[in-house]
Amino acid sequence: MTDFRLIASDLDGTVVDPRGRISPFTKRVLRAVEESGRSLVFVTGRPPRWMAPIVEESGHRGVAICANGAVVMDLHTEEVLHSRSLDATQSMLAVNRLREVLPEVTFAVERIGAGRRADVEFGREPTYVPRWPTPDHPPLAPVEELVAEGGVIKILARIPQAEHAAIDGDDDRPAHARALGPDPTRNIPAAPLVDALLAKAAAALVGVASVTHSNPNDTLLEVSALGATKAVALATHVESLGVASHEVVAFGDQPNDLDMLRWAGTAYAVANAHPAVLAEITGRSASVHDDGVAHTLNEILGLGLAP
Repeated sequence: MTDFRLIASDLDGTVVDPRGRISPFTKRVLRAVEESGRSLVFVTGRPPRWMAPIVEESGHRGVAICANGAVVMDLHTEEVLHSRSLDATQSMLAVNRLREVLPEVTFAVERIGAGRRADVEFGREPTYVPRWPTPDHPPLAPVEELVAEGGVIKILARIPQAEHAAIDGDDDRPAHARALGPDPTRNIPAAPLVDALLAKAAAALVGVASVTHSNPNDTLLEVSALGATKAVALATHVESLGVASHEVVAFGDQPNDLDMLRWAGTAYAVANAHPAVLAEITGRSASVHDDGVAHTLNEILGLGLAP
């Protein structure tokens, strides 16, 4: 049995189920992981403002890597330990490159402040249609104004689709589940567009910014500072702990997880993962619907917990 010292896991679609919950068995396993002396790190596309429900749901109060690697956050204090952000000039270069290849694109912005959180964390263009929880009364302004103060951890770039309004109205999850954020396992017909959009955006942003997507059921691209990825942030954090990559096991399900899964010494894709992830990552856990991560950890760490 490999002596894994650190477990890194994505959240939505990996340990957070379609109802926005972390199952009782998964909670027990995650607690046992930490009690065993191993480090547990959530590595997620969520911005810091989406982490409070996860802390409450999971009980994990350690370190999380948020916004696809742009922010390392202490979940107990909500202190930002490290961040990599875009300034106004870098943001507008990325915006203009995207406008060239995706003329209909609309933008929103996630920001971070020094030390902890920004006064205004989220703002959007009036034409940007939010599909997931946003703060009440966010600033509505052209993206040029939204990025002017810098500190941009994510530019959200969405191609509007007629289906979006219906999708929001058809989200039958309870309010607490919707508050936990998007469900990448929902089978929504608009989905396949985003892979093609990502390919165009990635080509346009070479040398400018990092871009990915985390939900096949949305035409949303997530743009961060060049080199701000889950893999880079996790590798830096792991090094600070004196842990080597071969002592890390990682779990994920979407394209924004691929670089992390490639980097980790041992990697598992959950069975409900994006086809690109399933094609490349040979390690396999059962789906999020079946507590795949928890069962795999229980087995490979020899925790001996009964489901």
